[in-house]
Amino acid sequence: MNKDRRNRIDKVLEQLEEIKNEIENIKDEEDDAYNNMPEGLQQSERGQAMETAIDLLDEAYGSVDQAIENLTEAMEG
Repeated sequence: MNKDRRNRIDKVLEQLEEIKNEIENIKDEEDDAYNNMPEGLQQSERGQAMETAIDLLDEAYGSVDQAIENLTEAMEG
């Protein structure tokens, strides 16, 4: 891989790290909001939707993390 493509991947990696951190922050905020809800509300439709959102945010975080790993390997390969 040439220097230009490596530099472009470096920029993408920086952006992905920022995105990963923002996803984690949002997930943590949603998790805190859910945990601070009364138990009855946690079992409501709204609470279940929040749990689903937390799970999906966690999956998104993992996907971005995997993309970072793949791009890093591509640069090294």
